[in-house]
Amino acid sequence: MSAHQYDHGHTVAGWVGCGIGSVGAGVAGLGVCTVSGVLIAGGLAIGVVGLLVTWALHLSGWGKGPGTRPRAEWGWRVRDSAAPGGHEECLGCRLAGRGRRAAGAGAGSVEPVMPVQRTGEPETVASVGTDSVR
Repeated sequence: MSAHQYDHGHTVAGWVGCGIGSVGAGVAGLGVCTVSGVLIAGGLAIGVVGLLVTWALHLSGWGKGPGTRPRAEWGWRVRDSAAPGGHEECLGCRLAGRGRRAAGAGAGSVEPVMPVQRTGEPETVASVGTDSVR
């Protein structure tokens, strides 16, 4: 289970994509500082590779579609059960030819569940301007 009370969307695809993108941005930034076109192009190429790797991980089930996942899939190491059929409103899935469903096709799909406060769990109320309460 996730340590978070809500589904923040932390996924393997997100972490890997962020890591590769950070390396690409660092290489491109080094290229700007050293005025090296090769390093700038290399950093941009690493960024494109990061985008493609993230997309491939998302399509294989290690990403997350738009919206809230079922509570059982909130952990970031849990594969997305809706990935093989594609996410209905996901641009990445539509680009891969997935996710276009007919109007009545949602009958067998998994519906997201809103979090329920567990017994003995303190109620958290987020203040205006804060990300989380710890």
